[in-house]
Amino acid sequence: MPDVNPILEVSTLTERIIQEVNRAIVGKTEVLYKMMATFLSGGHVLLEDYPGLAKTLIANSFATVLGMSFRRIQFTPDLLPGDITGGYVYDKEQNRFVLRKGPLFAQIVLADEINRASPRTQSALLEAMQERQVTIEGETMKLPEPFIVIATQNPIEYEGTFPLPEAQLDRFLIKLSIGYPSADEEKEILQRRRARKQDDQVLQTVASATDLLSMRRQVEEVFVDEDIERYLVELTTRTRSHQSVAVGASPRGTLALLKLSRAWAAIQGRAFVLPDDVKLFVKPALNHRLILRPELWSVVHATDRILSEILQSVPVPVIQDETR
Repeated sequence: MPDVNPILEVSTLTERIIQEVNRAIVGKTEVLYKMMATFLSGGHVLLEDYPGLAKTLIANSFATVLGMSFRRIQFTPDLLPGDITGGYVYDKEQNRFVLRKGPLFAQIVLADEINRASPRTQSALLEAMQERQVTIEGETMKLPEPFIVIATQNPIEYEGTFPLPEAQLDRFLIKLSIGYPSADEEKEILQRRRARKQDDQVLQTVASATDLLSMRRQVEEVFVDEDIERYLVELTTRTRSHQSVAVGASPRGTLALLKLSRAWAAIQGRAFVLPDDVKLFVKPALNHRLILRPELWSVVHATDRILSEILQSVPVPVIQDETR
């Protein structure tokens, strides 16, 4: 039998996963593919948008289709760090303290409305997101593999929210907005609901945690030309010198662009990265990593405009589109 191209396997399985998730989600295919690229990159996703736009449904659907354990945490102002990490409780029958693991011990964790919790509770996620481990009473425990946090938050102008600190925002590989559906898409939502005669859409599991880990290993084999690497560095470097930016993207932002670009190339069935792969992720990978000057804090879409300027100002390397 002929050998199967592992990169094409990544592309084919990704297509099956997205097709299945699309049975529950209408008109958000691009967002789903970008989330899948994030999962293949080993990163976490921040979904920021208004209530009722299927953020929770998307997270739940991916967990079902990927065949992973799933826990949802509803963040509220009175939520404590121990409520998400767990802790030791006294067991009268055993006459000793036993560990009761919190909802963080799952492969996909939905941190719903994360910006409604206090900064102390938000920071409890930092170790878990960065180190894939949790420390309870001095004991460090590894989290399941893979470990993915999908956080949702309401726009910062909503009352009763606590903006995420920069240190935690930087832990999210990507920030995405769902957006309202078009009139035709909203009509299709109604038609699907009427046809299935129930609220829930039953989805099939088409992959597993083992499959995702294998796909991640294949993404690591995607080739990145030196010119592409220089392009990545130049893009993030320009954010640090832009006159409207107080604090630019750190090297973690450059690494995010690299990881997402390689994952996107694999999803497209390519074993090498093109400049267009990089361009696609500049805004979602960097817009939450920039701190603008105070006079721009209230300007709508200021960060997107700045990143557009940077994209236009940085020369694009010429890379041959051919199989390597």
